[in-house]
Amino acid sequence: MMEQKWPDYLWVVRHGQSAGNVARDEAESAGLALIDIATRDMDVPLSVLGERQSRALGQWFGRLGEDATPTVVLCSPYKRARMTAKLILEHAGHDQAEIPLVADERLREKEFGILDRLTKHGIAQRYPELHAQRRHVGKFYFRPPGGESWCDVILRLRSMLDTLTRDYRGERVLIVAHQVIVNCLRYLLERLDEETILLIDRDSDVPNCAVTSYRFDPQRGRHGKLVTDLVNFVAPLEEAGAPVTAEPDAPAAPKP
Repeated sequence: MMEQKWPDYLWVVRHGQSAGNVARDEAESAGLALIDIATRDMDVPLSVLGERQSRALGQWFGRLGEDATPTVVLCSPYKRARMTAKLILEHAGHDQAEIPLVADERLREKEFGILDRLTKHGIAQRYPELHAQRRHVGKFYFRPPGGESWCDVILRLRSMLDTLTRDYRGERVLIVAHQVIVNCLRYLLERLDEETILLIDRDSDVPNCAVTSYRFDPQRGRHGKLVTDLVNFVAPLEEAGAPVTAEPDAPAAPKP
């Protein structure tokens, strides 16, 4: 038999609600062109609610037991993701010194380029030609100047999955990142196509601190594979009485 190449278990979590999510909602509601965020996107912290959501998810991980807890945590280097990961570990109640927390820039947020911090109204107002192009091409392939398309994100995630199978085979891995990262990892791990993943994205946003997970099944495929276990699971938040939020990351251009 060939050696198992995948982790035993993989959790993929979107960060808790961020101050950027809140600012985006306020700007959209007011019909503003620009989202009022003073810091760089990578420096935006969790909101108070986002911290509460992260603590609730950590308590859920703590109830899984020693044999079902992550052995390593990989996270986006963005502040909101790092805060979420640290709060999960802290409130899981396990020995944090024994669970490595590794920041990986390939898990960073999708880069929006010149559209950064603009609302839907702002994009249409300031860059009508890009607004029209994006509607024609679709978000999977549309790359704003200085930014990334979903395909660009998927390319860097293919490299990240190579690291996952090389360094973390047989382990239990928790990934904490962003909405686009969650969906693009689903595209890769579940072998979806453009139409299917965009339909999933169009149907609903990924809730903050939602869990999508995969377990290794040695009987699937030629040499075993990861199979879907949970999708956008938010019961830990609901059980803890933490409000579930599902704001898209800023900026949010119109969905095709």
